[in-house]
Amino acid sequence: MNTTIYLHNTATGQKEPFEPQDPNRVTMYVCGPTVYNYVHIGNGRPAVVFDVLARLLRTQFKTLVYASNITDIDDKINAAARELGEPIQTIADRYAASYEEDVAALWVLPPDIVPRATHHIEAIIDLIEKLIDKGHAYEADGHVLFSVSTDPAYGALSRRSLEDMIDGARVEVAPYKRDAKDFVLWKPSDADLPGWDSPWGRGRPGWHIECSAMSYQHLGEVIDIHGGGSDLVFPHHENESAQSRCALEHDTFARYWLHNGMLTLGQEKMSKSLGNIETLVSLRKQHSGEALRYALLSGQYRSALTWSPDLLTQAKASLDRLYQALREVPGQDTAQDFAHAEHYPASVVTALADDLNTPEALAALHAIASAMNRSSDAAERQRLRGELLAGGWLLGILNVDPETHFKGVGEGLGDNAIDALIDERNAARKNRDFARADAIRDELAAQGIELEDTREGTRWKRI
Repeated sequence: MNTTIYLHNTATGQKEPFEPQDPNRVTMYVCGPTVYNYVHIGNGRPAVVFDVLARLLRTQFKTLVYASNITDIDDKINAAARELGEPIQTIADRYAASYEEDVAALWVLPPDIVPRATHHIEAIIDLIEKLIDKGHAYEADGHVLFSVSTDPAYGALSRRSLEDMIDGARVEVAPYKRDAKDFVLWKPSDADLPGWDSPWGRGRPGWHIECSAMSYQHLGEVIDIHGGGSDLVFPHHENESAQSRCALEHDTFARYWLHNGMLTLGQEKMSKSLGNIETLVSLRKQHSGEALRYALLSGQYRSALTWSPDLLTQAKASLDRLYQALREVPGQDTAQDFAHAEHYPASVVTALADDLNTPEALAALHAIASAMNRSSDAAERQRLRGELLAGGWLLGILNVDPETHFKGVGEGLGDNAIDALIDERNAARKNRDFARADAIRDELAAQGIELEDTREGTRWKRI
C-alpha cells in the first residue's frame, strides 16, 4: 500500500510531502545521547518517535538506512570520569549499554547503524581539513574553528540572523576566536584527557563535527531526514548544517529536518542540568516499557508533553483496553509477528502519514478494538484482531500476549505465588469455604492483584 507521507520540515516551517532522493534507499540520521549518566525519559522520546517513523518508512520504501549515534567524546563525560575516578571509556561504555537497554525496553528497534564518535576520528579530521582548505575554518592556539561569517546561509535553519545572534549564547567566547560566533571543530587535549594525533596537535573533536562526519561516512553527502530534539535546532543542527554544506559544497545537507518537542515537568523542560529528571532506569522498575512508550506517543511529537503520574495512569488504562480486546479473541500471535505484513490498517497508516499523528493512530487502534468487541462473527473478530496487531506493530505496542501484559511489572508477590493463592482460592470455593476464598481475594487485592472469574478459569492482573 503506497501512501504519501507528509512531514513538517523545520527548515521550511511547513508540512511537505516526503520525496526521497532515491526511493530505493531512504537515509535518516537522528542525534543520540551523550553517555555520561543514566538517560531520562525525555531522551526516550526521540528514540520512540523516530522508531515509529522508521517503521512507517519501511512499509513504504524498499530500503531505509537509519543511523543514530552515540556521543562518547564530550567534556561532560570527562567531568564524570574525574568525579567518579574511573577511566573515560569505562564511563562511556557503561552508560551507552544502559541507554541501549533502556530504549530496547521501550520496544525501540535497533537502528541499522549506531556509530560512535571515537570510531570516526579519521573521518572527522578529513572533514575539518576540507573546511580549512576551502576557507571556512582556521587554526588558532591549537584549536580549529569554523568561521561563521563565511557561510551566507548560516542561521537559516533556526531562523536567526547573524545580527540577531547574541555573542556567546551557548557558544564559548574565547580570545583565540576571530568572531564570538565561531565554533570549535577541534580542541587540544592535555595528558589527562582523551586525544588523538592530528595536523593541529594532539586533541579531540568538537561536538558538532562528530555528527557531520558520521552522517557523511555512513549515509552520504546529502541525506533525506535528520532528526532530534527541538533543543538541538540551535546551535547543534545549525552548526552541523553549516559545516556539512561548506565542506561538501552542497546547498543542502539534510532535505527534511524533524524535531520532537521537549518533555516537561510542570513548567520546566526536563533536563539533567535542572535536576528535574525521571530516569528510564527508575521508571522501568514501576511501569512496563509499553506503558512508557504509549505515554510518549500520546501527544503530537512536535509539541511539548507534560510528564506526570496521570499521563502514565491513562496510558496503562488505554493499553489495558487494547489487550482486553485481544484477550477476548484468543490467538498465539503478537504485534511482533506483523513486522512484514502485507497490509496494515489504513486508518493507522493514514494517521501516521500525516506528520506522525500518533494520537490519531492510537485512536484508530481503539476503534478497531471496539469493533472487535461489538462483533459476534468469529471470522470477523479474528480479522480485526490481525488488524489490531498489525497497527500495533507500526506503533511499537501490543508486543506480548495479553496474559503477560496483565501480570504486569513491579515488586510484591511473584507470579508463582499469585497462581498458588488462586489455586487455593479455587479449592476453597469448590469446598464451599467462601470465607477463605474471599479472604484470599482480599489478600491479593491488597497486593494490587485484581481477579476476574471467567468460564475459562480465573484471570489476574496487576493494578
